[in-house]
Amino acid sequence: MINEQTCPEELPINIKGKPIDDLAMMAKALSHPARVTIIKTLAKKGSCLTGSIAEELPLAPSTVSEHLRILRDSGLVKGTIDGPKRCYCVNPKAIEYLKSLISEL
Repeated sequence: MINEQTCPEELPINIKGKPIDDLAMMAKALSHPARVTIIKTLAKKGSCLTGSIAEELPLAPSTVSEHLRILRDSGLVKGTIDGPKRCYCVNPKAIEYLKSLISEL
């Protein structure tokens, strides 16, 4: 059963293979203020159910779900699904990878 403290142990980073493409994909995922807020919320709380994240933002739950999908597709967040419940957390390996890509600019 999923709860607020549950997040998958490991999820591979969804990368395209070239560092420049990876950086562009992750930067695009972070290009919306709502997605930055989601990342900050997840970093602060550790993990959250989709509904808890939606309560933090002045957006419809379906809009929050779409932002989470974009973040998940970029590899920046990871999540588990248990029936209707979806729990998300920041993917620390992806954040470290993003930091390394930015430091190379």
